[in-house]
Amino acid sequence: MATKGSGMKSNSINGVKRYMVSSQQRNTASLVGPKKHHYQQKIELVQDLTFPTATSRIKVTPNGEFLIASEEENTDAETAISLEDSEEKTEEEREELPELEGIPIAPSAQTIKKPGVILVLEKASLEVAKVGKNYQILNSEEHANFLRRNNKNPADYRPDIVYQALLSILDSPLNKAGCLRAVYVKTDKGVLFEVKPYVRIPRTYKRFAGIMLQLLQKLSIAAVGKREKLLRVIKNPVTQYLPLNSRKIGFSHSSDKLVEMEKYVAGVGGDTDLVFVVGAMSHGKIECDYIDDFLSISEYPLSAAWCIARVCEAVSKKWRVL
Repeated sequence: MATKGSGMKSNSINGVKRYMVSSQQRNTASLVGPKKHHYQQKIELVQDLTFPTATSRIKVTPNGEFLIASEEENTDAETAISLEDSEEKTEEEREELPELEGIPIAPSAQTIKKPGVILVLEKASLEVAKVGKNYQILNSEEHANFLRRNNKNPADYRPDIVYQALLSILDSPLNKAGCLRAVYVKTDKGVLFEVKPYVRIPRTYKRFAGIMLQLLQKLSIAAVGKREKLLRVIKNPVTQYLPLNSRKIGFSHSSDKLVEMEKYVAGVGGDTDLVFVVGAMSHGKIECDYIDDFLSISEYPLSAAWCIARVCEAVSKKWRVL
């Protein structure tokens, strides 16, 4: 029965208590309808439902006349209904999550689990702006006039650099052998996002730019037909995602420490994870306080893609990835 003083009528059907929430003839289906002004009434009524023990399930009858609250464990029928509701919710959530059409998960051998490689791309030029009627990723080739009108240097807007860098690391034998643990990209505006190692990046820049635009607007992109997020915006700082025993190595042509990459990685302990930090901007130097060692791996300036290629080749030889 209802608690004392509540004035609510109830009876029991198959051990399940049924409460009448109002003595007036009122259709409770209206309480769960789409009209916003009914929500306040709905909340007040639910708050008035008190029981001697915890209630585990509340449902409205199909005819909308009664609200049923169960104080006992779910029956088999109730469990089946609960599972159906869960599946329906999953389908609804799946529809809301943006999907990455045309980018399947690339197979990975996953033969090497530890140690691994983590790549961090810093200062990536991925800025969204409304050009005309549409939002776009700004680049120096297509939006030079727009950038100049807004007193910005077109040379600073090079999203193709991070595109080439991602192709270099994700298409490498090192990644296909399962040695790449994660890829993190931090934009020059401070937005940090993760790229799963088994994502296959589009072969054209135009398609890539569309994906980056969707990612920065929706905050995540899922695999086609699945709920797994292949790209997702995450919280700063990136250091919270890096292994504790890792060696964090940054690269800059201006560094005084010029090394041969193969010899350098050969001297790193076999149980140490390697974190490589590469700048994804057209010019300048990365400045990260979490880097343990700044290296120069060539007598000449290298693009981010070429730098990554040299690093992957050196690590592949160390771990005998052919």
